[in-house]
Amino acid sequence: MLRGAKAGLPPLRTAAGAVLTLCLGACSGGGGGGGGGSSGPMGGGTSWTPGVYQPEPHYAAHCAAPRSGTDPVTGQPYPDVAGSTLDENNWLRSWTHDLYLWYSEVADLDPGNYTTTATYFPLLKTSGTDSQGQPKDKFHFTSATSTWEQLAIVGANVGYGAQFVVLQPAPPRKILVAYTDPGSPAAMAPASLARGAEVLSVDGVDAVNDNTQAGVDTINAGLSPSTVGESHTFSILDQGAASARTVMLQAANVTDVPVQDVEVLPSSTIGYMLFNDQLATSEAALISGVNTLKAAAVTDLILDIRYNGGGFLDIASELAYMIAGAGPTGGQTFELQQFNAEHPSTNPVTGSPITPTPFHTTTQGFSTTAGQPLPTLNLPRVFVLTTAATCSASEAVMNGLAGVGVQVIQVGSTTCGKPYGFYPQDNCGTTYFSIEFQGVNAMGFGDYPDGFTPGGTGAAFPGCQVTDDFTHQLGDPNESLLYVAEAKAQGTAACVIPPAGVAPPGQAIHRGIAVRSPLREMRLLRPSSAPGH
Repeated sequence: MLRGAKAGLPPLRTAAGAVLTLCLGACSGGGGGGGGGSSGPMGGGTSWTPGVYQPEPHYAAHCAAPRSGTDPVTGQPYPDVAGSTLDENNWLRSWTHDLYLWYSEVADLDPGNYTTTATYFPLLKTSGTDSQGQPKDKFHFTSATSTWEQLAIVGANVGYGAQFVVLQPAPPRKILVAYTDPGSPAAMAPASLARGAEVLSVDGVDAVNDNTQAGVDTINAGLSPSTVGESHTFSILDQGAASARTVMLQAANVTDVPVQDVEVLPSSTIGYMLFNDQLATSEAALISGVNTLKAAAVTDLILDIRYNGGGFLDIASELAYMIAGAGPTGGQTFELQQFNAEHPSTNPVTGSPITPTPFHTTTQGFSTTAGQPLPTLNLPRVFVLTTAATCSASEAVMNGLAGVGVQVIQVGSTTCGKPYGFYPQDNCGTTYFSIEFQGVNAMGFGDYPDGFTPGGTGAAFPGCQVTDDFTHQLGDPNESLLYVAEAKAQGTAACVIPPAGVAPPGQAIHRGIAVRSPLREMRLLRPSSAPGH
């Protein structure tokens, strides 16, 4: 897993993509500032006229530090030419005004007043809030292009191969291992980390109780390594152990295993599949998993997407089709993208008429040969296991299936709430992620900015609210979410009490914070010129 595409202080990221560092005492919010004016410190001879925008190609790839040669991941030559930071800021200003979903809510700030794109870009978004008072845009961020390409195309990133989850960010903190990728440094001996292991200290800093900024910085740096070969020492209390042990983890280029566990539950015809990422490599893994379940003639599927932050929308469409089959999906919309008011009928990125993303019936060529028929399970319903770390394109699987009448039964807790997406855009070595569209299903529904809640009201699916259970391994029939979902699949009307029990009366189900980059929490489209399209 990617544990932080960072610049400076490595933050923890919430499942909604908002920055949340480990807290000193009680957590509190903060704010930022901006600037304006008609002249700036960078010079460059370009005057700023409020409300007047040059087309973004006028400034694109005019870079303060142009790259040269060929991109080693895509094999394409870099387009960069010599320019300035002012050119890059002007490109951001014009690009935002053209493509940002809420472009009319962005203050027009003089790009000459900001000496870096890192200070200018965060201001180019709405400050509006949703119906619950939460920020309307929680998903505005950047990544080094090389980091993004390694993850999206190759499926590799710098890390240990452990997904950490923070159940309590302020002292006394609780930081647990949610799962590990097979063959990764975290999974292999001598580390041998497993689900439920608790992090007690990082590089000698008390991860539970330390209340200093230096300590918090050390913990964050250990949980989110940034360079290959970087080592950190952890005190780990394994699930069920009486005493802690010391574990040294060294960061490596870890290749994700997006589908880890495909099985038929004992004495049943109920299939289970753990699906963690919608990367390019997921296509082949999902096809293999569905073929396994199809060969076993499963009559129900429990899809575990509790830690799936999303990814490519085409992958989500393929999976939805493989679950439902041709009957309900034939000729139907999986998701329709709605851009800003300036682009009601034409996709502003591709220049083509806006057409829905269909339920793909064939492979799209991410990690297999394009155009091959996809296997199908032909199921009229699906059980999905969710938490606050279920985000974006994984929510699209749920919404897309519901849009064509496939019954979605949700077990777990409220999802992150991200009906939005973007086309990642590189400029001068930085890839920018700025919300460009909202997705709606075949029934025209896409209003779930605060997530889907099992058995709730509003944006909700039938099901059961169940606390994530770290006392059992994922795929264990006694793990709480799986236990409750299996009972529902077998015809139990009520939400049964799992072996690990339920949250005490009056205690809300926790919204665990997945320690991961916002790169793992997306709904992505590919322009026709993108690699692999």
